[in-house]
Amino acid sequence: MRPAFLLTEVMGGLRRNTSMFVSVALVTMVSLFFLGTGLLAQQQVDTAKGYWYDRVQVSIFLCTPDATDVPACAAGGVTQAQSRQLSADLDSLEPLVEKYWHESNDEAYQRFREQFQGSPALDTIPKQAIPQSYRVQLSDPTKYDVIAGAFQGAPGVESVEDQREVVDKMFTFLNVVSVVAGALAAAMVLCAGLLISTTIRLTAWSRRRETGIMRLVGASAFTIHVPFVVETVLATLLGAGLAVALLWAMVEHGISGFLSDLLAGESSLVSLVGVDDLWMITPVLVGGAVVLAVATSWMALRRYVRL
Repeated sequence: MRPAFLLTEVMGGLRRNTSMFVSVALVTMVSLFFLGTGLLAQQQVDTAKGYWYDRVQVSIFLCTPDATDVPACAAGGVTQAQSRQLSADLDSLEPLVEKYWHESNDEAYQRFREQFQGSPALDTIPKQAIPQSYRVQLSDPTKYDVIAGAFQGAPGVESVEDQREVVDKMFTFLNVVSVVAGALAAAMVLCAGLLISTTIRLTAWSRRRETGIMRLVGASAFTIHVPFVVETVLATLLGAGLAVALLWAMVEHGISGFLSDLLAGESSLVSLVGVDDLWMITPVLVGGAVVLAVATSWMALRRYVRL
């Protein structure tokens, strides 16, 4: 097959079937956008877990003077003797307790004011209502129950909280986003395949006189089929390019930036999915689009179009 003939056939087909071309491109764009969103969301979950599960802390909040409704705090605020005992108990739990540090009432109150600055209720909360705490980093974050069992209800301890519970809720949300995006992507890929198949049938029917003449002069089925396949591949490549552009905009300026700030917190030390991660999945998206276009269009031509 001469390249000039193929180019002429493809350009003619695109001019006559512009609406079909645009339809395939748009459906491909939406399909790959959802697929890419699912892949990036899952990668973000994996990256965040790797960062936070190594840094997750257990917070042991100490009694305040107003926490008398808690049995361990019936005598009032935590005493220095109780605080020293808690520190000694933490030392005895090595190596599970990798490290810990004490946050004083002054430090806790300062952090509280920074976190809730601008809140109208900020000045109504007294300093003594903000508890001191021990921040504990575990060598194995899954063994939170050991710490909870050792310190929950101990003299001077108001409560024991595991930060992983908060982080896991966020990961659950991201996992749901990933699964939903994957399900939508699968549905859209199915729609794209059906649309490509239908488009091929309609396009071939509209050009049946031309293909009939080509067949009469001795053109092979392969020669007749290839222009249809190339038109479909061009439409899917356009759709893939648009999908990658949308994903780039989302990663660079959209939800990824918000999630990065949310998960990194004040330290901003963790970098989650970014443009480099998008470029890593781009060959998968583009290659998958081309394979889908070639396979679907060729099967449609062989099954439904008798040339």
